[in-house]
Amino acid sequence: MMKAVIRLVPPGRGQLAPKHLFYTIIQMLLTSTMSTWYLCYCSRADLLFLFLGKAKFIGELLVPVAPFDQKSGRETWTVAFAPDGSYFAWSQGHRIVTLVPWSKCLKNFVGEGSTGAGPQRLSRQNSEGGTVVPVGEPREHTIDCGDIVWGLAFGSSVPEKQSRCVNIEWHRFKFGQDQLLLATGLNNGRVKIWDVYTGKLLLNLMDHTDIVRDLTFAPDGSLMLVSASRDKTLRVWDLKDDGNMVKVLRGHQNWVYCSAFSPDSSVLCSVGASKSVFLWDMDKYSLIRKLEGHHNDVVSCEFSPDGALLATASYDTRVIIWDPHVGTVLLELAHLFPPPSPIFAGGANDRWVRSVAFCHDGRHIASITDDRMVRFWTIDEKSPKTIAPLINGLCCAFSIDGSVLAAGSRDGSVHFWACPKGIASLQHLCRMALRRVMSTQQVQKLPIPPRIRSYLSYQDL
Repeated sequence: MMKAVIRLVPPGRGQLAPKHLFYTIIQMLLTSTMSTWYLCYCSRADLLFLFLGKAKFIGELLVPVAPFDQKSGRETWTVAFAPDGSYFAWSQGHRIVTLVPWSKCLKNFVGEGSTGAGPQRLSRQNSEGGTVVPVGEPREHTIDCGDIVWGLAFGSSVPEKQSRCVNIEWHRFKFGQDQLLLATGLNNGRVKIWDVYTGKLLLNLMDHTDIVRDLTFAPDGSLMLVSASRDKTLRVWDLKDDGNMVKVLRGHQNWVYCSAFSPDSSVLCSVGASKSVFLWDMDKYSLIRKLEGHHNDVVSCEFSPDGALLATASYDTRVIIWDPHVGTVLLELAHLFPPPSPIFAGGANDRWVRSVAFCHDGRHIASITDDRMVRFWTIDEKSPKTIAPLINGLCCAFSIDGSVLAAGSRDGSVHFWACPKGIASLQHLCRMALRRVMSTQQVQKLPIPPRIRSYLSYQDL
């Protein structure tokens, strides 16, 4: 017989109010197989860790901080992993972007070749001092971008992917297959393109009139870059055409916070203030549809690896999982129980969801919220699988193999957790393989039993 015992503590400041404790316990009872319960007052964090499980913390990257340095500009607004897994980059504040070899960083965290004594803390000063890096190996270095960095994105080239500008035969830059670029979106509205290996500035793209909040490269290797800005526009740049601006996407009535490509690079999702979620056809550069369902600003978005799902995070305390092909809501991941009213969700609350990330296994989702929690979800459950504490979290991203989640915070540091482990079912792997090449409309036309059709369409979430 399994028993759940909640640690006895007297009710006090910061403890759950009886009503909220009641709702939390009811939620746990509905989702747990425990058979014996001992209920009492406890802190919200204790309660969550007890029932949901704590994510494994593996390390953090810290930056040197001067005494009393609490000014704005220190925030880690974005973190990113290189497509080949060679580098990890984060905006550590004060105009600086740091690039570290990911394999070396991970070895230090897990203790390979060292004492292996638990999570490790690395500082930029210590990691640079007197280290001899063999020729050809990725090496750690920093880039001074000249202004506060809000957006980061890695891009790699596929030589067979030609520029869309076919009338110009001569280009200043010819990107090879081994080329790795880093795009940075700045506070002054500029987008700077850097060579990752040398730290050399290649291009300086100037057209936005306000902060460039987010950057994303097309995953097909075409080096098409989309920048999202507070000037209410998205701009499409062709780096194989020396950074020529191809198109301006207009439609947002307020700030644009984030954008994300579908895995086949055919669809772009952009989210922003005023509850907006837009889907764009990137072959015609036209609006496909608007998705309606959020009650507050939408600040983060990402497609699943097979392109069949779209996750959006909002200040309304929810992450919504959509079917981007038909625009329907498949699942809502609530960060507040009971669900708040639209009036409460549309205003200030302590459950703003800051960021969402899809794991590359297609099963796990991570979210960062203002309640000082990181949550790991699975697409087949409505409650978190594991959680972890994080103060002032702002952004998150999974490593390329999906084993590690990186999360940036307001103090310029980055924290790392291991993704919950699990073996995907054969059915899920087959579904992902099929959905990479078939849309929801095509699946609905298949002559198969309704139950299988529902599973392939993710309608059973």
